[in-house]
Amino acid sequence: MSATAHTPVVSIAYHSGYGHTAVVAEAVRDGAVDGGAIVHLIKVDEIDDTQWALLDASDAIVFGSPTYMGTASGAFHVFAEASSKRWFQDAWQDKLAAGFSNSASKSGDKLHTLQFFQTLAAQHGMNWVNLGLKPGWNSSTGSENDLNRLGFFSGAAAQTNSDEGPEGVHKADLATARHLGRRVAEQAAVVLAGRAALAAVAA
Repeated sequence: MSATAHTPVVSIAYHSGYGHTAVVAEAVRDGAVDGGAIVHLIKVDEIDDTQWALLDASDAIVFGSPTYMGTASGAFHVFAEASSKRWFQDAWQDKLAAGFSNSASKSGDKLHTLQFFQTLAAQHGMNWVNLGLKPGWNSSTGSENDLNRLGFFSGAAAQTNSDEGPEGVHKADLATARHLGRRVAEQAAVVLAGRAALAAVAA
């Protein structure tokens, strides 16, 4: 009896205070769709039982939040604490995880937010997918339009000027977010294919 891998399911669990992070989340979604995944966008400050079930049924969960005062937003922290019910059940064990954040400053302590996401994923026994890109815009021949222009490795980082709306999210950062989404979808497909192959051997 053979086992086959299903189409990867990726959920993007995010909070957006003023719409900037929502634009980044949509870019992650577009990349994951390009990578062949079924994708769910879930606003964590409006999450309901049906959406919690979607997260439980996903192969990968991408966490996203603006960076406020050096960490993820309060609304995202509420969601993270509420996920403890899943922790007791090992509901997210061995899923893939990744993350992204936006702030007004080039750095803006976004790394701390990404590390918070990594710790949350580790608590759930998930496997972290990094950005998988060399840093851009770090030489005399580089450009602010390079992928990963802000030079993050743990996840996708975006910067938006404090006096601009969601339309001001930098296009290179959106391209970097799309790259992350595609990478998560592709890694999920690899994991699912490997599990299906192991199941076939065991059968």
